[in-house]
Amino acid sequence: MMISPIYHNKYKELVWFLLDSMVGENLAGKGQEEAAAGGGSERCSVPHEPKECALNRRDLLKLAALSAVPASVLQARSALAADAIELGCPVPMSGAFAANGKFADLGMKLAVEQYGKVLGRPLAYSVLDTEGKPATAVRKVQELAQQKNARYFAGGILSSESLAMGKEAEKFGGVFITTAGADEITGKDCNRATFRWSVPTYGAIERTVRPLIESMPKAKRWYTITPQYVFGDGLLSAAKNIFKEKGIEHVGNSYHALTEKEFSGYLTNAMAAKPDVLLILNFGSQSSDTLRQAVSFGMKKNTTILVAWASGLEQFESLGADLCDGVYFGAQYWHDVDTPANRDLVKRTQAAFKANPNYSLAGSYTCTKILLDAMAKAGSADPKAVIAALQGMKYDGLTGAEEIRAADHQVLKNYYLLKGKPKSRMKDKDDFAEVVAVGKAFLPVEQTQCKLA
Repeated sequence: MMISPIYHNKYKELVWFLLDSMVGENLAGKGQEEAAAGGGSERCSVPHEPKECALNRRDLLKLAALSAVPASVLQARSALAADAIELGCPVPMSGAFAANGKFADLGMKLAVEQYGKVLGRPLAYSVLDTEGKPATAVRKVQELAQQKNARYFAGGILSSESLAMGKEAEKFGGVFITTAGADEITGKDCNRATFRWSVPTYGAIERTVRPLIESMPKAKRWYTITPQYVFGDGLLSAAKNIFKEKGIEHVGNSYHALTEKEFSGYLTNAMAAKPDVLLILNFGSQSSDTLRQAVSFGMKKNTTILVAWASGLEQFESLGADLCDGVYFGAQYWHDVDTPANRDLVKRTQAAFKANPNYSLAGSYTCTKILLDAMAKAGSADPKAVIAALQGMKYDGLTGAEEIRAADHQVLKNYYLLKGKPKSRMKDKDDFAEVVAVGKAFLPVEQTQCKLA
């Protein structure tokens, strides 16, 4: 008896799983290990035949045993697996933004375990390592859609990968929701498959730069450090518009690559410009590295520092209270916000992981929850029905009352301006900052350039 080399290992895994389940032998784990190794320790009995190309004698015995299993039982198990609603979590699990991806994975896991089933169907999910690369992200999404019929994806840390995945989801009739920030996602590159929970770059700048300028009228000189891609360009453009409106002197900007880790040269240029405010427009580990080096250069003494797009609690934990003291941070989410939905998430996260939720976890959790709630609302897992249910949906969100704007698929939610506390004022180990400003800021639909088909 022969079997194609392509299906050999997968077939063996199925044999072992079914035997373990139906016959009661505790063999599945061992069998899967053998399958992964390419066929186990026994040789094929057919002369001159590679062991990768044939079932061995042990497997034949197992197949014989399976013949005694009622077909109805096997069909029921197959139907159960096929009936699962498959979700994808495409995020960087390696590279510079791996920490964000790992917390996002935990967020989807938490939501999937909380719901268990939707529409009477079990839930499953796969985490996909995008590596922060658009091409890799698209390929991984394609593979999950083809192999497991996945049609629902919540993820994308970087705007470049999110834009690419949203377009791909539209091609195969899926749904994609993200926390990435580029205005284009719900702007000129919008599509019917893509939704966005996070405030875009326009709103992030409006709710950080504008209130800081208003509270510090004498701070007229600003310097910016910007990642050179669509996300950074969006933040910089929005900041320049406010500078012009408010009569702020933009004394310089330093562009850097997404792979950059050393920011001393850019900070030297910034210090030479003698700004009143240093506006840091990068994200994740890059914003942490920039801030850490800026503080080591002594910039906190004479310069106000604003990180426009902080990655949340994990960033504060990595930097430490002393470094964050007096620094301003823009935030999509803060675990200390007093809303019913956030209190529930904090409780669930503490129970599951013995920790408070950070932005990456909270964003992934709420994006997954939004998709599942829309399925329940639609009474269907058909993507077209779910998209219709999502459009205009209002709900009690992590930041308070939230609404998905039908015209561009943008979630209307709060954005926060935080200020780092001194260690002496922290009421617990995660009380790194206080909220000094909060509000919503979104371009009118007619100005977003979004035209949904």
